This record gives sequence, C-alpha cells and structure tokens, in this order.
Amino acid sequence: MKKKKIDPQTFTAPQSSCGHCCGDEHTHEAPQHTTNFKIYLPAIISFIMLVIGMMVDYFNTLPFFEGYIRLAWYIAAYIPVGSPVLREGWKSIKKGNFFTEFFLMGVATIGAFGIGEYPEGVAVMVFYAVGELFQSAAVQRAKGSIKALLDLQPDQALVFRNHEFISASPEEVNVGEKIQVRVGEKVPLDGILRSEKGLFNTAALTGESKPDAHKKGDAIYSGSINLDGVIEIETTKVFKDSSIARILDMVQNATARKSKTELFIRKFAKVYTPIVTYLAIALTFSPYFFVENYVFQDWLYRALIFLVISCPCALVISIPLGYFGGLGAASRNGILFKGASFLDTMTKVNTVVMDKTGTVTKGVFKIKDLIKDQIFTEDEFMKYLIAIEEQSTHPIAKAILEYKIDGDKFKATDVIEIAGKGLKGTVNKKLVLVGNKALMTANQIEVPNETDAIVASIVMMAIDGKFAGYVTIADELKEDALEAIKEMRKAGIDKIIMLSGDKDSITQQIAQQLGIDWAKGGLLPEEKLEEVAKLKKNPNAKIAFVGDGINDAPVLAISDVGIAMGGLGSDVAIETADVIIQNDQPSKIATAIKIGNSTRKIVWQNIALAFGVKLIVLAMGAGGVATMWEAVFADVGVALLAILNAVRLQKMQWE
Repeated sequence: MKKKKIDPQTFTAPQSSCGHCCGDEHTHEAPQHTTNFKIYLPAIISFIMLVIGMMVDYFNTLPFFEGYIRLAWYIAAYIPVGSPVLREGWKSIKKGNFFTEFFLMGVATIGAFGIGEYPEGVAVMVFYAVGELFQSAAVQRAKGSIKALLDLQPDQALVFRNHEFISASPEEVNVGEKIQVRVGEKVPLDGILRSEKGLFNTAALTGESKPDAHKKGDAIYSGSINLDGVIEIETTKVFKDSSIARILDMVQNATARKSKTELFIRKFAKVYTPIVTYLAIALTFSPYFFVENYVFQDWLYRALIFLVISCPCALVISIPLGYFGGLGAASRNGILFKGASFLDTMTKVNTVVMDKTGTVTKGVFKIKDLIKDQIFTEDEFMKYLIAIEEQSTHPIAKAILEYKIDGDKFKATDVIEIAGKGLKGTVNKKLVLVGNKALMTANQIEVPNETDAIVASIVMMAIDGKFAGYVTIADELKEDALEAIKEMRKAGIDKIIMLSGDKDSITQQIAQQLGIDWAKGGLLPEEKLEEVAKLKKNPNAKIAFVGDGINDAPVLAISDVGIAMGGLGSDVAIETADVIIQNDQPSKIATAIKIGNSTRKIVWQNIALAFGVKLIVLAMGAGGVATMWEAVFADVGVALLAILNAVRLQKMQWE
C-alpha cells in the first residue's frame, strides 16, 4: 500500500452523516473553536424566533399576529435552519437520489406549513439542526486522539550536511544521515540514538504517559518528543517507512474498513427510507376508501408525523460514530485497529495463541552462565564465540556480542549457517562450530550429560572437533505478562496457548509460570502455521494470534485476528497484523478485547433504542395519537440520546 504524507489541517475522517448513509454524499464538518458562533447562529436565530412566535400564539398578546404576518414570521424562522436542508435535498434529487433525510425532512416540514402547523414545521427543522450540531461535536470529540497523532507528524528535520545542520523536509532525508533534535521537538524519522542518553515522550505512539529513557545505540521512533537536551540520531528508515507515517496510514485506512453492522445499517437505510415514504403516501390516501368522515388534512398530518419519525438518523449517525469512538479510544490507549470490522471480530475471540520471545518475554537476552574447557581463558573462549556469532542476526547472537572482551577481536572466515542448528566457520585456522546439541551430534562431538538438564537457552561451541564449552542465555518475562494472562481470562478468553521457536523446555517453563493452558516449543514457522491450522478446524474456535517477528507473519495472516507487537515487532508482522500494540505490553490484548466489547454493546444499545422508540411512536402517529412533537423526539431526540451514548466510549477507563 502506498503511503503518503497527511496534512493534519486537511484531514477529515469519514463522516457519519445519515444523509451519506441514505445515499447522499453530503458531509457535516465538525465545528472548530474559531467558528463556533457562526455555526450555531442559524439554529439560535430560528430557535429564538420560534419561541417568540409560540409565546405570542399562546398568550394572544398581539392581535395583528395572524394570517400572512404570522406565516411570514414562521417562514423567516424556518429559513436559517431549513434552507440548507432543502438545498441538500435538491442536490440529491438532481443526482437521482430522492430518498434521503433531507427529502424526508423537507416534505414533512413544508407539508406542516401547508396544513397550517407552522410552529411544528419550524420546530422539526430547529431540533434537526441541533441534532446535526451535536453529531458534529461528537465526531470532533471522537477524532481527538486521532488528530493528536496527525499533529505529531514532523514538519522538518535538522540534517547534517556540508559540515552543518540544515533544515530539510523529512521526506528528503536518506537512511544513514545524522539528524539533530532539540528539546521539545518531535523526532522526524526512525533511527539510532548517537548521543549518550535521551528522554522521550512517546505517549501518542504507545499510549504511555511515562517518559521513556534511552541510551546510546537504542532505537528511537519518529513521533517521539525529545524532553531532555539536544540529541543526535542516525536515521535507519526513510520517512514513508517510519513509525509515525505507518501509524498515520493505518489510522487513515481504519475508518474506511466498515464493520458488518455498519454495512448492514447502510444497506438497510437505503431500502427502509423509500418504503416508509410510500407508506406515508398510503397513509394519506388509503383511509379515504375505508374510513367514514375522511378528512384529508388530518390524514396528511399523520403521514407527515410518520415521515419525521421514520427518518433513520439515530441509526446511521450513532452506529458509525460508535465504531469511530472505539477506534479513537483504542488509539489513545496505544492500540491500533486497522478497521472497525476487527473491533467486532475481537469480541468473538475465545482462543489466544501467543509467541514467546518479544511477546510475553522482553526479547532481550543476556549471558547467564559461561562454562568452558580449562585450556581456554574466559576471554579467549568468548573471542572465538563472538567471531562466529558476529555473522548472525539472531537475538541470542546479539546478547553474546554485548560481552566486553579485552584486546582485539578474532576474525572468522567461511562462516556458514546450518538451518535450525547453528553456524560453522574458521577462526585462527581452526574449525569452530557454534550452535545447539543437534549441531554437535551431527559432527560427532561428545557433549557433557549435564547440558541435558539445562532449561535456559544454551549455545555450545566446539573447536577442531573437541567440545570447548557453552554459555546459557536468559530472557526475562515482561513486567505485565502475568497480569496479561489474568486479564484475558477475565475478558472471556477460554483457552490461551503458547507456540514458540525456542526450545520446548524453556517454552514449558514460561507457560507454567504464566498459567498458560497448553504450550509447544521448538517449532519452525511452518510448524506454527500447522498448529494454528489445526485449531481453526474447530468451527467454534475464534483465534487471535499474537506475535512480533517476520516468522510470525504467516500465522498472523491466517488467524481470525492477528495482533502484532508494534515496538519491537518486524515491519512484515506489523503490515500483516489486524491490530497493533504500540508499546509491546501483552496486557493491552485484554484492553483491546474490552474496547471491542464496549463498542459492540453501545452500538447494539443504540440500535435497540432507535428501533424501539420509533416503532412505538410510528404506531401512535398512524393511529392519530402522536403529534409532531412526539415525532421530533422519536427522530432527533433518540438520535441525540444515541450520540451521547456513543460518546461514553471516549470517557471510559480501560486499565
């Protein structure tokens, strides 16, 4: 997918206008603080004129307020709020789309004027306009956390060229160039910290308000804010591949991926609106054939009430707004859903399959024990080991390379990787084997029996056909790993499974520590895929897979919901996944489930509210019991209640 730079000033999320859902392309821009008065002015004028007119009508204080003068007053009250709606309705009709909210409102209010119910005609439009303003304000609130991400997009980068730092667009900076970031500025591109230390605010990327301290050599992500001193960073990615650009791209596309509920309501509205229009026509004329003392004006009034009640605003406003609120709430908590559909799917997950390294463990390995043959000093042993491991990119190799040695390093030549076993090469004219027991056995190297009882990751070395020793490598559990499992249980997950490429003994040990139901280690990527495929054969299983590496990408793709760790995770895993956890905390998995459940609950509450009230008042209107005031409540009132209900998502606490 091609990524592009997004201007926060021009960004508009897909609108939740019921006009759009009924088929029109009309949208409602959220009110900006600088133009609030202008936006609210038409509704204020119409409302004041309506109240004055109704008071004069009720108290009968002005004898001349009747006939054409009274009509002119209410027309003047109607125009500020009614003319935009009529204009949009006419545009829709010219495009061949009759059955929109604008058409329904226009016909109902003009009809009310036609039968002399002027105040009610104005009132319907005034309350409709107020409903639209509430909707716009709610959308603006829901977009707040996403707007915060867009505002993080850096405008410039100070890049070192021709012996000085010059200002340049982030898109113009190449990989490997040195950039400078001052206090309070945003990091424009992903890179490696070249200063001794740095303190960063990563809240918009990870959802964490706690400052993030880094030392020289650490990875720094674009969008972070420098909090302490002038720092220098060596770039590792061009702007279009940087963290902030990738997040913005996912946010932009997330709102375009609709849930099944949203898509159904849109289709429903397109069928429902013309049906109620024809029913209103039938309600006007058909009683002539069945009712004694048929009065056209009475039945027309009932039909107009029927039209106002039947407008599907509450449904088609509140449902997209509910999902959009869920996406915004998740973003604020450092969780990126790539679409509303995944909010829905997350609520159905009952099985979570997890990788180990980088998912529940930190993926930061350290040498724990060093056991060697006595003919080598510790320093010599590590020089041989480091010489070979320098050719590997495996996390365990990185842990070995962090070991501090004295003097010059040894150099390795002819290094060959043996898949699933280790490496071999030549160091100081000696054949050196570095890897697991399988590598030693394949080369007839006798390994001490004591190594069989070691649970930790073990790296063995043989030199010129003789076993030279080994190091054990330990990985740490993430601080919230145990809490993550408990919270997933509370969130309704029935089965939690761990599949790892690490040795089975370590995998089983970690699984036991965390209380995981079932675990299997020593798996190749294709074997992980096979295990998940077996689980998917159960028609009742809805599977979420959580991983972070390139080797997890195939499993992320076939699971019902793929969840990637976005901090340490590989680009391939992040691109393949459906949900991204920005701060790598496994406890966010339960948070994602809770947000999905709350979003779905609010959406269905709104559907039940809208249908329930409308059906009751529709029946009352057709029977002549309800007036236009009840119709206004059934349409605009219910829409407002649904909007307020959807806005609750933005205020909920998830931790």
